[in-house]
Amino acid sequence: MELFLHIVLIIAIVIAVLFVLSFAVYFFNLDMKLCAKLEGVLGKGYDKRERNRKI
Repeated sequence: MELFLHIVLIIAIVIAVLFVLSFAVYFFNLDMKLCAKLEGVLGKGYDKRERNRKI
């Protein structure tokens, strides 16, 4: 029984930490800030692609 409670406590702590991290990402809009930083790097690779411009 003690092992079960220990496992449940660990799972609850992990869920709480993940919730706090996801709230921080939402509150500070970190996902879109990361996308803005990566846009330049990913754009360079996309711009170098050879395209078929025939319609």
